[in-house]
Amino acid sequence: MRLSSLADYAIVIMVAAARERGPARLTATTLAATTRVPLPTAQKLVSRLSAAGLIESARGTGGGFRLARKAEAISLADVIEAVEGPIALTTCVDEERHDCALDQHCLVKPHWAVVNRAVRGALADVSLADLADPPAARPAAAPTFPTSLDTNGLH
Repeated sequence: MRLSSLADYAIVIMVAAARERGPARLTATTLAATTRVPLPTAQKLVSRLSAAGLIESARGTGGGFRLARKAEAISLADVIEAVEGPIALTTCVDEERHDCALDQHCLVKPHWAVVNRAVRGALADVSLADLADPPAARPAAAPTFPTSLDTNGLH
């Protein structure tokens, strides 16, 4: 599974917006400059994110946009679905499509919904706040080495 460039850019824009802690509103121009997302793409994404209720916008002097909810309350799943629609790994779980040639005979179809829920759940468990904060310094895991060398039963 790979996110589209638009979904990827939407996440980048939303994380940049989440890093702005003050009450000031942002503009697509500012975010495009900050994130290096091309301005026409940033404008398109701001429109989609606004339509999905993830950002709220205001026109005029002092206008712009800001997150509609706290960064902790907006998940990666929310952002991806705002740009790409419902998360559906296969056509079996996409309620709007019924174009699988194996639909009537597929032995895996009943299981795809479970897999799809797991993937969506994993994305829903990551918030913008999680991505807006710098990663915590984690100690590197110590390498593990075998205690004895096994060469076909010879030690």
